[in-house]
Amino acid sequence: METSAKKVDLAPAARRVAGLLDRIDDRQLALPTPCPDYTVRELLAHVGGLALAFRDAARKAFGPTTDTDPGDARPVLEEGWRAAYPRRLEELAEAWREPDAWEGMTRAGGVDLPGAVAGLVAFDELLVHGWDLARATGLPYAPGEEELLVAYEFLEPDASERVAGEGPFGPPVPVPDDAPLLDRVIALSGRRPDWTQAGSGSGASRG
Repeated sequence: METSAKKVDLAPAARRVAGLLDRIDDRQLALPTPCPDYTVRELLAHVGGLALAFRDAARKAFGPTTDTDPGDARPVLEEGWRAAYPRRLEELAEAWREPDAWEGMTRAGGVDLPGAVAGLVAFDELLVHGWDLARATGLPYAPGEEELLVAYEFLEPDASERVAGEGPFGPPVPVPDDAPLLDRVIALSGRRPDWTQAGSGSGASRG
């Protein structure tokens, strides 16, 4: 995926996701999400893992967190996640505030990629998975327009070439040209913007 070296502040997205964690009830952990492979519990675990992976990718501190493909095993929610994951998200945002994080090459998920790309991938993962969690649990979710424009510009260039089973996102879902920007971003990530728990058995894309 080609992209410019635009630097993005991950803090608003990280804080938004952290704010969801306190409001997710334990009784909701087994619910499905717009990621058909993940329940709420597993998606939370995935977010906790990606926070570590992309924090270390920013620091270029290579090891198990950066070298392991997240698809190798089912994510397991850790004990103490309610306290640990907000700290990880804060550390993630802080790591990507360093100019050096966006320079040179780094690694995430066992894949070598430019730092500028990795930072945008981390941002996009936060924004989209935050929506996944909010939609699955019925919580409000309202990213700012500037964030949504960054995500749209990141996802749109390769959307027409994306096929199911490749990369972190599935093929885009058609939406009207005048759909809200959040809906268009979510559709570009391969999700149905109108996804609901009641209709969770159909039409969702991979995470």
